[in-house]
Amino acid sequence: MSPTPTNVSVLQQLRLLESSRIFQTAVISIIVLSALTIGAKTYDVPPLATQALYVMDMAITVFFLIEILFRLGVCPDKKRFLLDGWNLFDTLVVIGSLIPLDNSEAVLLGRLLRVFRVLRLVSVVPELRFLINSLLKAIPRMAYIALLMFIIFYIYGAMGSMFFASVDQFLWGDVAVAMLTLFRVATFEDWTDVMYGTMEAYPLSWIYYLSFIFLTAFVFLNMMVGTILEVMSEEQNAKQAKQAHDERDDMNRKLDEMQVKLDRLTALMSKGDGRH
Repeated sequence: MSPTPTNVSVLQQLRLLESSRIFQTAVISIIVLSALTIGAKTYDVPPLATQALYVMDMAITVFFLIEILFRLGVCPDKKRFLLDGWNLFDTLVVIGSLIPLDNSEAVLLGRLLRVFRVLRLVSVVPELRFLINSLLKAIPRMAYIALLMFIIFYIYGAMGSMFFASVDQFLWGDVAVAMLTLFRVATFEDWTDVMYGTMEAYPLSWIYYLSFIFLTAFVFLNMMVGTILEVMSEEQNAKQAKQAHDERDDMNRKLDEMQVKLDRLTALMSKGDGRH
């Protein structure tokens, strides 16, 4: 049975409501309220406040359930709704929030999934969604940089274990411990204490530390940032190209509709002239 014009009009209005700023703002506000509720539960609050937080949590859960069902209802292609990663994430979080907290076996899982409701801000705010998508697409490229960093860590860790194990067995006893020490150096966590400790036995060991810091903290870190920025630039260009393509298609569609109307008007005018 084909939908009537009235049903189509109502469905279009609901879709406009779902994509409107008012609806998005309401969802974001509820997500923020959910985050505040989760944070409030970590404090010692009076029994009355605990009951109020419980009722509020149930109301937020019902709101999220209605919201996800509403989005599913207005989706043009319902079969592909869950094929979208963000829709699948939101659905799993909402379903997980339905786990009753009075079930002692599932209470921890239920609380954890309620914490993840805060992450729904990412799926609701387009700018955050863009950042996460760019980061995920940059991971394969960053993996090669991380592999190269591991090789540098391993080489320097082996060198440090060979030279400095006699100075400090705790920090340089083997290559694994030495790599942990180098991670401490790379994050600048009291790295000068480590360097001065070895400089007492090896005065030129500062070259070892400075060269390692130059490679890891400056070269590789900038390579990571550059990779992410490159992917973000590519995503932005692709987004703009898609928008331009959609606008061009929309313009062509409107021109086609105008041409059809013009042809009909011309045909009507021709018939009118024929009658005379």
